Amino acid sequence: MNRRDFAKALAATAAIGGGLWPVARTVATTVAASPKRHVAVDPERLRTLQQAFLDLRFGMFIHLNMATFEEREWGDPTLSPTLFDPKHLDTDQWARAAKSANMGYACLTTKHHDGFCLWPTKTGSANVMQSSYPHDVVRRYVDSFRKAGLGVCLYFSILDLRQDIRARTVTPEKIALIKAQIAELLTGYGPLTALILDGWNASWSRISYAELPYREIYDLVKSLQPDCLLTDHNAGSYPGTALYYTDIKQYEQHAGQKIPPDSPVPSQSGTTLQSDWFWKKAYPTSELASARTIVEDWLKPFNENHCNLILNVAPNRDGRFDDNAVARLAEIGRLWKNTGPAPKIGRSVTITTPDLAAGRPAWASASDEAVGPDQAFDDNFRSYWLADRGKEDAWIEVRFDEPVSFNTLSIVEPLHAEGYGDTSRIASYKVEVERDGGWVELVAGTKPAPYQFHEFQRTATRRVRLSVRGKQPGITELGLYDEPR
Repeated sequence: MNRRDFAKALAATAAIGGGLWPVARTVATTVAASPKRHVAVDPERLRTLQQAFLDLRFGMFIHLNMATFEEREWGDPTLSPTLFDPKHLDTDQWARAAKSANMGYACLTTKHHDGFCLWPTKTGSANVMQSSYPHDVVRRYVDSFRKAGLGVCLYFSILDLRQDIRARTVTPEKIALIKAQIAELLTGYGPLTALILDGWNASWSRISYAELPYREIYDLVKSLQPDCLLTDHNAGSYPGTALYYTDIKQYEQHAGQKIPPDSPVPSQSGTTLQSDWFWKKAYPTSELASARTIVEDWLKPFNENHCNLILNVAPNRDGRFDDNAVARLAEIGRLWKNTGPAPKIGRSVTITTPDLAAGRPAWASASDEAVGPDQAFDDNFRSYWLADRGKEDAWIEVRFDEPVSFNTLSIVEPLHAEGYGDTSRIASYKVEVERDGGWVELVAGTKPAPYQFHEFQRTATRRVRLSVRGKQPGITELGLYDEPR
């Protein structure tokens, strides 16, 4: 669906009026009528965009929403939107403060987990036009930050408690609502550096990519803004240095997620200047993270590890930054300046489609006790198959009822997992596919690494076998993917 088609859909839904579901159904019809082809993303263009994002080095997260007025981190979805009233909103102050810290971009929470929208959405969801401050906050934010020469990102929560979008309640209408809101943001506010998603495929939200398909959202974003990076807070589900279902690897430092040493993939680490994400009454006099800690312990080492730091600064209930926060940002700017391009990244393989091997029947040469081969095909990076003890040659195999086509595979070893250790046990490996009653080698390698990715011409088969050599090696996941290229 292109921008013109989406504008027509919104016009039609505006004419209907009167609630969420007629709007969502109209958008769903428009989306269903659009081509089902995936959007092919040029890997080199993506790498250029990822590098440009890293070159920004330092950004500002801005958590402003219903929770700002509730002394809590998630807004109560049962409360009236009239509670939202940043009566002296000053987005120019935010931009000046970001510039004083020598930041390169910012990101605003357009919709947090309770589902209140900071823009006048036409989808029927609770939004600023029903609040005590009936103004488009997203518009004011993007205008102020662009005027200051700063990059603009938007945050959007997939989890939406007002519309009951949560685990095991997702319907086609709710997916249509999400798509409609994302399309509003991507067509109404100019070019975005990144759209940052949250509340999706996380252990605490439990809305899986099977229930709400990642690739549908990815295709929508790339069709409307090809140069907008799509990044999801899923590091808890996909640990390690790999780009699963995100253009930029996300680490929530505030939640204890740490970047591995020598990380080769572009990433972003988020933390807070104050104690939490949303403003609290004690903040004007509370202790803040020190400028030296932010610069010396976080910003500089992260930048050297292909990671961009995003620091949250919470506006108060007037819609302004407290004086102590403004002063601390200026202090940061006196200690640090962006001296130029960040260390270069290589091309990363980005996984955007479902794992075709997940949940399929599996076989193995042997297993150690109860760690069977199914655990290498369960889409769970916390379980693993372990070869039989005392043997240095082993294999696992996945089988399909009909030929399955794929062009990308991943081999993930359970380094750092409990009981496995921190040193690779795989000395060499090869992957074969069954063809005409025999085995044909597809890929092979001898370099130990916790994540191995291979791309090749699309192939079809009913059986895929991974053979490994080493001292009782293990496999967390053997993934098979049919990526649009």
